[in-house]
Amino acid sequence: MGNYPSSPSGSSNRASASFVQEVVSHNCIVIFSKTTCPYCRLAKNVFNEIGTPYKVIELDQHEEGKQLQDTLGEMTGARTVPRVFVNGTCIGGGSEAKELHQRGKLLPLIQQCAPCCEGSGMDHSSGAQPASYNL
Repeated sequence: MGNYPSSPSGSSNRASASFVQEVVSHNCIVIFSKTTCPYCRLAKNVFNEIGTPYKVIELDQHEEGKQLQDTLGEMTGARTVPRVFVNGTCIGGGSEAKELHQRGKLLPLIQQCAPCCEGSGMDHSSGAQPASYNL
């Protein structure tokens, strides 16, 4: 940010947006989360129950977490966590993920993921931990 004195927030916003787009485009399921958030645990539990791998970005452990959360707010219309993306689309938060799963609509969304995204993250059916991204 110090290299862009005339527009630090603009440059930072672009970098954050690029980061979000990059992570979301390379992973079928991405959960932007915080480690202490109960709704974030709810979202993770939904995907653990399905046995589907996912990528987690823990915003409270990320150096640019606040900026990423602001960017997610601009991109999705909500700053709250979790922000859950499936196949490149934000489906909402933990409650929405759970509701889609209960209505039988989440698995079909996951199955539409591009072949390049399949297998990203780790297999949760074996009890393994999700993949996470840290800069």
